[in-house]
Amino acid sequence: MHLEPQVFSLLLHLIRNRDRVVAKTELMDEVWGDRYVSDSALTSRIKTLRRAVGDDGNQQRIIATVHGVGYRFVAEVVEVGHEPVVGRAQHIRYCVSLDGVHVAYAVSGSGPPLVKAANWLTHLDLEWSSPIWAHWLDGLSRHRTLVRYDERGCGLSDWEVSDFSFDAWVNDLELVVNAAGLDRFPLLGVSQGGAVAIAYAVRHPERVSHLVLAGAYARGRLARARTEEEREEAELDLKLGRIGWRHDDPTFRQVFACQFLPDGTRELWDAFNDLQRATTSTENVVRFLDVFAHIDVSALAPHVRCPTLILHSRGDLRVPKAQAQELAALIPDSELRLLHSRNHVLTADEPAWQLFLSEVDRFLGDG
Repeated sequence: MHLEPQVFSLLLHLIRNRDRVVAKTELMDEVWGDRYVSDSALTSRIKTLRRAVGDDGNQQRIIATVHGVGYRFVAEVVEVGHEPVVGRAQHIRYCVSLDGVHVAYAVSGSGPPLVKAANWLTHLDLEWSSPIWAHWLDGLSRHRTLVRYDERGCGLSDWEVSDFSFDAWVNDLELVVNAAGLDRFPLLGVSQGGAVAIAYAVRHPERVSHLVLAGAYARGRLARARTEEEREEAELDLKLGRIGWRHDDPTFRQVFACQFLPDGTRELWDAFNDLQRATTSTENVVRFLDVFAHIDVSALAPHVRCPTLILHSRGDLRVPKAQAQELAALIPDSELRLLHSRNHVLTADEPAWQLFLSEVDRFLGDG
């Protein structure tokens, strides 16, 4: 059941703090951040939440109202799955774009900042326990304050948006950075997030101290297609996305899993498929893939002025290493480091992952 991001955030916060009554002011701070909202806005979201979980204001079997104080989750809860990682915590907040889109961002770790531009189908909450991304969050938050976000159209950000463009994604990164109160910071771009990071770094050279590009590219598949065969392969991406999500057929999504994680286990592929399915709608998948295919920052890349590190898997099936070499040729004085892996998203148990982290630490220093 699809819930508005604010309603879902309310549910999560109430469940996580089910051992106590959660004050109205705390819920407002958690969901709306620094934005002023009235009590009626919170009451409306609670009413929507109760309806979604089969409760109402009379029965209050799941969410109880403590008059004059707040709300408490009172249904029985049984925890399953992995043990929580001690010391790991994140804070999710929202900011609002000029066109009214609610963009969710998360802050974790401590130390000097590191901002990660959004990439393919993120979900701030589900990634926290995902075998695909959990080690990324732990590794990048070890010595730094990691700021990341769900781009418009997926995850905990608004799904129903009118402006689904590359420029809108760059604007959303700008929005999140401002909301987080950051002045100058290193910026990480993974996959198509690399192009967003490049565009932001050129737009705001005074704010980006270092740029790290992982599995990134300057031109999307259709933008760089030169032959009819290459154009057919690029169009196939769109068709697979449209069919796979429309019919909820995992066999089509499996193609993406195999491209992103060719050396992954079946368990990792299933986890990747589950995460893809939970992060956005069928319509948005096709819109994402279409924009990705037409990305072209090749004219912007030569104007990057900050130190840049390019990390890329040698055998990457999703984004061939030639794209990393093109970036290295375009961005002045950039460093290129090829990693011994075939995975587009590095897994926790492969040696390339530890090398990735050590290269990032070396490049960024102590902040």
